[in-house]
Amino acid sequence: MTYEELLTQTALADERVVVMTAENRALVRNMPQNLGNRFVDTGITEQTMIGAAAGLALRGRTPVVHALAAFLSMRAYEFIRTDVGIGNLPVKLSSFIPGFLSDGNGPTHQAVEDIALMRGIPNMQVFCPADEQDLLQMLPSIWASKSPSYVRISTRPATYQHKQPFEIGCAEVVSRGSDVTILVYGMLFEQALIAANFLRHDGYSVGLVNMRSLKPVDEAVILEICASSDLVVTVEDHFLTGGLYSIVAETLLKYRKTAHVHPFALKGKWYKPGRLNEVLEHEGFTGAQLARAIIEHLVENLAD
Repeated sequence: MTYEELLTQTALADERVVVMTAENRALVRNMPQNLGNRFVDTGITEQTMIGAAAGLALRGRTPVVHALAAFLSMRAYEFIRTDVGIGNLPVKLSSFIPGFLSDGNGPTHQAVEDIALMRGIPNMQVFCPADEQDLLQMLPSIWASKSPSYVRISTRPATYQHKQPFEIGCAEVVSRGSDVTILVYGMLFEQALIAANFLRHDGYSVGLVNMRSLKPVDEAVILEICASSDLVVTVEDHFLTGGLYSIVAETLLKYRKTAHVHPFALKGKWYKPGRLNEVLEHEGFTGAQLARAIIEHLVENLAD
């Protein structure tokens, strides 16, 4: 099943669901013929789309809206904050090509601050599936929630079979390790999985956690991992500020705990456009590069 098939099935079974787009139909090309007037394309007007979605939500509908991540999270930010967030309306934001997935685009089209923006809105839930399988497992619960939500859409093929049922606010613990645990979300899960395998091959005890629900976040897992691993690594295609590294720091401070945490994130810069494999290589986010950097950090830490 694909994203479009699941959304079509859901909408046909529930007449409250309205599918909307701001002239970005990549995920919903066949929806107009299936939904008729419950498919609305507002054109390149993200703000108008969000305002209309809020109005529909006030009338008992569940709008699922689509736009490029950069424009959905930034161009329409005030409308999301004011029309959707303040009213706590069940508008579902499907964010297309977020983070490194906007690989060939320049800084104007790179959504690498979207997590910080969206999780700062009261009532807004934030989710980042690892791949298409993860996405399809998560969406039914997200769409059924009465809260507004922001979903970083990833339709990449799965390289890991996600077996744990999704629950809002819960992380997926893939493995546990005492030397290092990698916390990751979104499409970089694949590279973190590769890095974990490299590290195990070198004799390290390695944990891996798919932080697919960032708000609400699984504080219990964060605290457990930070207490049981010598090193905790956060990996994200997002600015260092406001993303997973910030979430971990906030959680530790909230419970008056401390840990050795090392972030892999974009630190004060946008990334250089290119093919996805080129972007990962240039920015140091391939599985092999992550593994080497983690080993270097472990050696330096153990030496201390």
